[in-house]
Amino acid sequence: MISRAEGAFLGAVRAFQNPMLDLLHKRHAPLVVALLSLVFTAERPTVPVADAHTEVGDALDQLRAAGHGDALPVGSARDLCRQWADAGWLVRQVLDDDVEVYRLSAHAVGALEVAGRAGGARARVSQSRVRTLLDAVERLAADADPDVMVRIARLDAEVKRLQAEIARLERTGVVEEVDDDELLEEAENVLHLVRELPADFARVAESIKAMQRDVVTALRQDERPTGDVLREYLQRGEQVMDATPEGRAFSGALRLLGDPHRLDELATQLDTVLRHRFAARLPSPRRTELRDVVRRIEQGLDQVFAAQREASYVITAQVRNHDPLRDRQVDDLLRDVMTGLQEWLPGTRRAQGVAPLRRLPVADVEHLRQTPGDLRPAQAPDALPEWDDDVAVTDADARAWGGPHYADLDAHLRAFGADSPAVDLAAAFSAAPPELRRPVDLLGLLELAHQRGMTESDELAFVDAVRPDGTRRRFAFGATSTRTRDESDD
Repeated sequence: MISRAEGAFLGAVRAFQNPMLDLLHKRHAPLVVALLSLVFTAERPTVPVADAHTEVGDALDQLRAAGHGDALPVGSARDLCRQWADAGWLVRQVLDDDVEVYRLSAHAVGALEVAGRAGGARARVSQSRVRTLLDAVERLAADADPDVMVRIARLDAEVKRLQAEIARLERTGVVEEVDDDELLEEAENVLHLVRELPADFARVAESIKAMQRDVVTALRQDERPTGDVLREYLQRGEQVMDATPEGRAFSGALRLLGDPHRLDELATQLDTVLRHRFAARLPSPRRTELRDVVRRIEQGLDQVFAAQREASYVITAQVRNHDPLRDRQVDDLLRDVMTGLQEWLPGTRRAQGVAPLRRLPVADVEHLRQTPGDLRPAQAPDALPEWDDDVAVTDADARAWGGPHYADLDAHLRAFGADSPAVDLAAAFSAAPPELRRPVDLLGLLELAHQRGMTESDELAFVDAVRPDGTRRRFAFGATSTRTRDESDD
């Protein structure tokens, strides 16, 4: 059984394995914190890899020139950045424009926040901080208490208090001013709360990325039918924000922060605070932090939304473009290759040649089919019906069931529109004799109208066509008029 001391020690060991505490525990932690805070700022959350290497190298050169060379680690700026990425303090990613950048991980953001609080003004037990605590506990109790009468009594008391304050203001017309020292305490409390936001946003984004990696890994290893895999993982891709505890908590916060009017109102309130006389007593960095609260919130929201879009895209692309069975076969093949290399390398020497594979191995098959299958059908097809060669088809029948009578149609158009320069096509077709009112003749009439030049309208025209056997068919088409003569006849 583990003792209390051993349990506490093991818990502390696990805590210090967290990359955030690991960063602060390292020998060169002050250097890492300083360089990361110089390269990455609120205005510059991502830095191109080449620029980061250059800036870290310049900072190291300046520190060596100032006489701090003994306190610096060995290695180039590129090596240091790679070490920080391996330790989980930096994250490399490729943007849409194919530019590879570094960004701080949630652990690094948390470490910089802890270092900033420890190196700056210490938070004090003030009226503002106690009121924040009391308000939070009161709201928690109100949300947790299901008693309707208690809730009504609490709201009634709040309404009476507000009504009394309104009556006092209407009676006196005086707003009680708050002491500048108390306003300074409240501003420090606001800044303390704001400094927690970047790390919170980064943790939400990284939890979504971790869920994305888990989903893709599970998809590659899934052995279920492809249809079941598609349904489940496409659904997870659409509901990626609800798949992690951090994402669900962020969704709740988003209902407050995602309203543009709420952010505009917050910006207006901060402007009011900064115009007050007590703001002049705040150090310049504190005033800048207050001014940038809305922008930092918007940056955090963009970071989370970008992670959500990327996760949805990656999961959907994985489902659509990858076959789990084929991916497992490729993984097994690569694993076999690595196993073969591990077995081959210990018994080789440097510069030893490798015999190439000149032909593919032949499959060892015990027995092959030696006779083809019977290609004949199970039963013979039905005999073709006998053709009666004595049945004669006259030229008139062939012509009646043939194509359009272009010459007769052209003559009919000229005669029908002899007294006008243009003629309605539906009227001309309806006035034609039965042998020129076949469905195919309507098509021929439209071809002639197209050659002569036709004018269409939005109205519909209806005509009845007559087949050679006497059956009728009704057609509808856009009302069309055409010239009675071709342009070449003029």
